[in-house]
Amino acid sequence: MHDIEARCAAAVREVIDFPKPGIRYKDLSGLWGNPELGKEIQQHLAQRIREAFGQIDAIVAIESRGFLFGVGIAQELRVPFVAVRKAGKLPGPVWRASYALEYGVDTVEMQMGALPLGARVVIHDDVLATGGTACAAAELVRSEGGRVAGFAFLLEIPALGGREACEKVAPVVRPLLS
Repeated sequence: MHDIEARCAAAVREVIDFPKPGIRYKDLSGLWGNPELGKEIQQHLAQRIREAFGQIDAIVAIESRGFLFGVGIAQELRVPFVAVRKAGKLPGPVWRASYALEYGVDTVEMQMGALPLGARVVIHDDVLATGGTACAAAELVRSEGGRVAGFAFLLEIPALGGREACEKVAPVVRPLLS
């Protein structure tokens, strides 16, 4: 394990039975509350993205926790940041994509015109669980005429199969935590 990975693991708290019984919630607040570690995380993920995908044109991050490091990663890479938000949160014409949840369906949106035609992007979120939201974000990127170079996450929950879902679309950079 790299030093950054060990320090991230030490900063994450597991909360049993939250938000409901049987769930083992990974509380990432310790990462966000440490400015020095946060900066290192952004730099480290930016370097992993550079090494895996070369030059990209944008970071597309998913509301809301994907925004917390997504903006910084985009700044480190000197590329635009593009927001994927829950339905009804963005003005103007938007692309929409729905995806299945355990208990129903949810929808995410991205503004039309957010990406230039053919843009190579990396989609970032905090946690890779089932991959549903990330794959929906990839659908939005393709609707806009962009290309998904890959995915980047802080943490992966391997038992939920999200990597397999995402890798049907594009490669996944090794997360800092699993």
